[in-house]
Amino acid sequence: QVQLVESGGGLVQAGGSLRLSCAASGRTFSNYATAWFRQAPGKEREFVTAISRSGSSTYYADSVKGRFTISRDIAKNTVYLQMSSLKPEDTAVYYCTATKLLGTTWSPLGSWGQGTQVIVSS
Repeated sequence: QVQLVESGGGLVQAGGSLRLSCAASGRTFSNYATAWFRQAPGKEREFVTAISRSGSSTYYADSVKGRFTISRDIAKNTVYLQMSSLKPEDTAVYYCTATKLLGTTWSPLGSWGQGTQVIVSS
């Protein structure tokens, strides 16, 4: 069982940057692709970005392409999400999860963690 803990969220002004971290414990989650999802108030959880097991391939939702960068440090069992040029619509709770691509949809594996809150003020 892999346990994931998200951190790094906070309050930032529009145009600012934040780096989120997703630290894994238990079995190494480098055996899985890893994704970030987010859920804004009153909205469904949505896919943001994913990274392959090796870290060589990355995938982004159109809404964050060019602004967000996902990366992983296999030695540290950690996945990062560097967020730049933040917009108020990026406000959400961000979750990381092991994931699998089913057709064209990234599907989460296992349970969700606590997430980390990101608030972007205008």
